[in-house]
Amino acid sequence: MNRKLPPWLTRRVSSPAIVAEVEHMVRQAHLHTVCESARCPNLGECWSQRTATFMILGNTCTRNCRFCAVAVGRPEPPDPEEPIRLARTAAAMGLRHVVVTSVTRDDLPDQGAGQFATTISALREYVPDASVEVLTPDFQGRADLIGKVVEVKPEVFNHNVETVRRLSLEIRPQARYERSLSVLRTAKELAPDVLTKSGIMVGLGETREEVRETLADLRAAKVDAVTIGQYLRPTLEHIPVAEFVTPEAFDEYGRLAREMGFTHVASSPFTRSSYHAERMVASASPTSG
Repeated sequence: MNRKLPPWLTRRVSSPAIVAEVEHMVRQAHLHTVCESARCPNLGECWSQRTATFMILGNTCTRNCRFCAVAVGRPEPPDPEEPIRLARTAAAMGLRHVVVTSVTRDDLPDQGAGQFATTISALREYVPDASVEVLTPDFQGRADLIGKVVEVKPEVFNHNVETVRRLSLEIRPQARYERSLSVLRTAKELAPDVLTKSGIMVGLGETREEVRETLADLRAAKVDAVTIGQYLRPTLEHIPVAEFVTPEAFDEYGRLAREMGFTHVASSPFTRSSYHAERMVASASPTSG
């Protein structure tokens, strides 16, 4: 079902000159951002504040999730110089909190975990005062690969369940809801002092009760922080929007999540995994259960 965007889902780009400056820095370093590849609606706002979410391991994914605009195909081999270029760019941008995500690389023996670890280490060298957040794929649920990432101590380990259990296979046909919960649970077990985080999209046809159940599942996996945002169809080839969730409903979800004990909750139509991520690090701390 296609609908005209409601008024709460329209926004204006500010500071186009700064946006162009960030774009130039990313291009010059031959880097990718999920802001562009996933067609994020917050790109203008975030880039005008000189922040971006870097996407490592190329911009071609091995999975075909029905909500995601990132290209699917056969990726190029990992670039060994990418972590250094990313860290230098983060330093040049003056970032205080660096968010690093990736395409899914089921083609690699280590699923890309080594590139995450190397990137975190490079960021520690070039921007030692910055906090680091990683938004990882599921690494096929392998504890050894999750451990490779958390052992270099990012401040935040983020992995998204994306949607409720009932819709998961339809939305993410090559992923599994329970496996995503296991990834988050394993990350917390291996590194209790690392803040764990996950996110879901709404507006895909889920019920309010299913959202509540998903939040309860995340808390049972010892997840500290959660993001809840509106799904927006990136192209006509992707799954349609079932509902434009109202700001009042997002407020209700936010209250529910806080009552469940999440240390930080971001719930609004424009919320995305890394939207205002630095605020979450500043205000949240790992929980024990």
